[in-house]
Amino acid sequence: MKKIYTIEKLVYGGDGLTRSDGEVILVPFVLPGEVVEAETLAVRKQVQRAKPVGVVEASTDRIEPPCPVFGRCGGCQYQHASYSAQLRLKRDILAETLRRVGKIEFDPDRIAVESGPPYSYRNRAQFHIERGRLGYREMNSHRLVPIEQCPVSAPKLNEVIATLNRIVRDRRWPGFVSSLEVFTDDVQVQWNVLETERNVGKHFFEWLAEEVPGSVGGPLDYFVNEDCFRVSGSSFFQINRFLLPRLASLAIGDFRGGTAWDLYAGVGLFSLPLARNFERVVAVESGRSAASDLKWNAEGAGVQIEIAPENAEEWLVKAETAPDFVLADPPRAGLGKTAVSRLLELRPVDLVVVACDPATLARDLAGLAAAYSIERLTMVDLFPQTFHLETIAHLRLR
Repeated sequence: MKKIYTIEKLVYGGDGLTRSDGEVILVPFVLPGEVVEAETLAVRKQVQRAKPVGVVEASTDRIEPPCPVFGRCGGCQYQHASYSAQLRLKRDILAETLRRVGKIEFDPDRIAVESGPPYSYRNRAQFHIERGRLGYREMNSHRLVPIEQCPVSAPKLNEVIATLNRIVRDRRWPGFVSSLEVFTDDVQVQWNVLETERNVGKHFFEWLAEEVPGSVGGPLDYFVNEDCFRVSGSSFFQINRFLLPRLASLAIGDFRGGTAWDLYAGVGLFSLPLARNFERVVAVESGRSAASDLKWNAEGAGVQIEIAPENAEEWLVKAETAPDFVLADPPRAGLGKTAVSRLLELRPVDLVVVACDPATLARDLAGLAAAYSIERLTMVDLFPQTFHLETIAHLRLR
């Protein structure tokens, strides 16, 4: 059924929220204040979802999306909004999520915003292949959306897309490979096969190397400021090539002293800069390949880092004394109850949390509020054109 709705606000996830007859309705690809016509699709947990059919009254923030598959491809949610509006809306969503989930009142105007170029920023992407076609998945679906180019991807990734579009139709393409991940530093290209019905032979990667200049057969060396980071295929690394050089300074700032912990350290993006500011750094990382990369990267940088190849929560339980400074960059699930409880017991003076999900951040900050105050919040827009946002929270022991 089609109806006319006025959009109240955007919520985390990219949808616009409106209400009708006491029910919440979520509509994608709209903006606050717009009057839209939408068709109800489904009801899930007392929330209706609707598909926009037309815009009756458009927001002044609305622009023409540059991507021809925007609205079908599930990768982007905000290309219809000017970039200044995206930053403002994400900041407000962060503040609203802190309030709703964590009961934390933090004035949106006090949230610092860090951003870079809104397009051509991605250095990593996953591609799906079906019957000689390359693309991304459709929003809320497994259907393939074929692509020729991707405006949020780095130029080197777009070169790869052009080449893959050609060779997936070649008779030499192994039809059992249905998903690839590609990572680049703008020159080198790392290939990871994600979905395949059987093992891929060495000759497949040799063929890719012939077709794509810069292809590497193993880890990729990625330079960030003065450091070179070895990144193995299964190791996590941030995807925004423009903001990577600024992340460590945003998180660490002028903090320095005796001992620092880097929890969920990955390949050492924060550990290496910390080692230049603190006399002793302990980097905690449970992933085997990431811990191996971290050791390699520390040796290459000529810095001393103690690597604890353990789960961060289990390591915290065994820790006996607090350091001067803790930096935690947990996965989307956040710190969780065990880590929060143990940090409250250890009580380091300064604590920085780097979070990729505002809801789990709100939960963690609410738990830490028993002993810590929020000194500063920074919303880092690592994922322009999408609903995703990164937050750096600086906390201090009261």
